[in-house]
Amino acid sequence: MSASVIDIVAAEPAGDCRLRLDFDDGSEQVVDFKPFLSRSPHPDIRACLDPERFGSFRIEHGERVWGDYASCFPIMDIYSNRLEGHAALDEAA
Repeated sequence: MSASVIDIVAAEPAGDCRLRLDFDDGSEQVVDFKPFLSRSPHPDIRACLDPERFGSFRIEHGERVWGDYASCFPIMDIYSNRLEGHAALDEAA
């Protein structure tokens, strides 16, 4: 990867808490958020398990956002499709 900053340029639902994400370097990932959302003890994060809430995301400044920033992921974790490494962050929330 040669770019120093990666942004999400497009996103669409891909079923059951998954998003198909297009990045500004031309790559694409289908990211499954369900394991992370299901494991979280935080009610604002778990609320995104609701299909309507999950589908209400937007792309803002190259990042995927739900509501009032209810959940944030480092862009490189999304780009690398690695959301499972944040148990300590879940517990802190």
